[in-house]
Amino acid sequence: MSFFENTRKPVGLGGKIMVAMMNFGHSAMAAWGLQFLQPAPDAMVLDCGCGGGANIKTLLKLCPKGRVQGIDYSAVSVEKARKVNARAIAAGRCNVQQASVTELPFEAEQFDVATAFETVYFWPELAQNFREVYRVLKPGGIFFICNEANGETAKDDKWTQIINGMTIYTDTALKAYLEQAGFCRIKSHKNKKGVAVRYSAEMRGKKSHEHFCIHPTGSV
Repeated sequence: MSFFENTRKPVGLGGKIMVAMMNFGHSAMAAWGLQFLQPAPDAMVLDCGCGGGANIKTLLKLCPKGRVQGIDYSAVSVEKARKVNARAIAAGRCNVQQASVTELPFEAEQFDVATAFETVYFWPELAQNFREVYRVLKPGGIFFICNEANGETAKDDKWTQIINGMTIYTDTALKAYLEQAGFCRIKSHKNKKGVAVRYSAEMRGKKSHEHFCIHPTGSV
């Protein structure tokens, strides 16, 4: 297993190093992306593939009266995320558990916002995984994806060759998978660093969901 395989599922010492690196290295991208997200102060938030928990910490600040749940299928990531957010966990505002987006351990319509930072590359059944996110969102909820790579540069191919099981999705491909999951009314926005894509969707028989997908340029 190469060191970069730890971007997919951190394990052991290499995984601990990678998780710390990702908390720092992805911070600028996450900060840029989160300007497109304005959750309510009391929002219930789920961070899917939470990694080292840096984004959970930011989300807790954005929702000072809300709660944030984090899930990750890596035990190393869960351990780090719990340490980073220990105070919020002790205060009952946060919980981090080892789980997979393939089968989220939550009842339907629990969250106002679901986020996924630098993680959908590794989701094995994207349409089904998106349906799981869709299931746990409340009517009118927001699904927010933030990626550094969207398949538009030669650098993107390099990472899929290095990291087994990684797929980088174009905006068109992500749109198709989201539509399969029930998301619709897709709009896109661009900035000088890359592409910021905003998705909104309606659930059949319910109020609208919104989905944001952010693609700044740069390497993973």
